[in-house]
Amino acid sequence: MTCPQCAADIAPSLLACPACHGLLYPGQLKELAAAAATAESAADISAQIAAWRQALTLLPPGSHQYAVVAAKVEDLSRKVDRAAPASSGGSRRGWAGGALTGVALLLWKLKAIAILVVSQGKLLLLGLTKSSTLVSMLGSLGVYWAAYGWRFAAGLVGSIYVHEMGHVAALRRLGIPASPPMFIPGFGAVVRTGLGRATPREDARVGLAGPIWGFGAAVAAYVIFLAGGDPFWAAIARVGALINLFNLLPVWQLDGARAFHPMNRVERSIAAAAIVTMFLVTREHLLILLAVMAIVQTVRADGQTNGDRLSLIQYSGLVIILSLMSTTLVTVGS
Repeated sequence: MTCPQCAADIAPSLLACPACHGLLYPGQLKELAAAAATAESAADISAQIAAWRQALTLLPPGSHQYAVVAAKVEDLSRKVDRAAPASSGGSRRGWAGGALTGVALLLWKLKAIAILVVSQGKLLLLGLTKSSTLVSMLGSLGVYWAAYGWRFAAGLVGSIYVHEMGHVAALRRLGIPASPPMFIPGFGAVVRTGLGRATPREDARVGLAGPIWGFGAAVAAYVIFLAGGDPFWAAIARVGALINLFNLLPVWQLDGARAFHPMNRVERSIAAAAIVTMFLVTREHLLILLAVMAIVQTVRADGQTNGDRLSLIQYSGLVIILSLMSTTLVTVGS
């Protein structure tokens, strides 16, 4: 390609001209800056972040311009956090207050999900309009149908779909492009992302959004059970709770590992203590595995992380409420 400043021939992989040091995409950068300004006027934080994130891909890392735009992205990302009723700030109300805040946050998330379904249901239906998602979903439906029957298979696939759309919603809220869910028969589903890697704090928000939305789907199934008395819906609610509890394992690429990433050693210790406490209360055997891996991750903490209280609150709140749901609904659904 040719440099727009000095007309020198340069490799297409470069972002700045090695001869005159001029940026190679000034026109696109101006358009993205204008799009960000328009989004700011409309108070659309997600659109602002999306524009600035895209601008980062056109700027050479290490440059002054890159640092300025990266700072804008970080500031806007933290504004997204401050929109939630709970923050990771300096409240000193202790563990009991933190647990109550976690429950309040989950209830707030449920309200957000309800508003989304009513006012912007097209996001929840996004995957159903994509052939790749629909075909992979039907593949998973067939696998589960053969094992458990069509009714349970449909409920299970629906629970997984809502979980994955929680990730999609969180990514879009942070201005990160996301694909519709892609189902892997017998293993769940995945969502692909673009525009580089999120920070540990952002990754934790995206990771925990899945179990939070999955918890909302389990609650919806339980409400249907209470309304009609069909134990099938109680079973779907319990299985949904167990699936999302399993996803809180702090290992590999599971949501729990992403939640632990920004936590410091003290916060990880508190999360591990919450898991152990819930095992003593509920005797849910899955919590043994969670506790073991949480302790391993606590020991492995590098000590350099500043911590992220909101991740701790969300994670612990999910452990508490999903553990209670997975055990309480055993007798209800039988």
